[in-house]
Amino acid sequence: MTITGIAAIGAGIAVIGAGMGIGKVGSSAMEAMARQPEIQGKIQTSALILAAFIEAVALFGVVVALLQG
Repeated sequence: MTITGIAAIGAGIAVIGAGMGIGKVGSSAMEAMARQPEIQGKIQTSALILAAFIEAVALFGVVVALLQG
């Protein structure tokens, strides 16, 4: 396997990790909103910010993996 193939696998793992992280954030946010609907706005804002951070880290991982190839 070439270094390009390994970089592609690394990029794929980064994307899978981001998907799992965003899914967990979304799931937890929905549960929290169901339990306390009065703070739905704060929970939703926090969840969106966390999802953006997860995406940024995943994008960084993909870029680093592809630059290695």
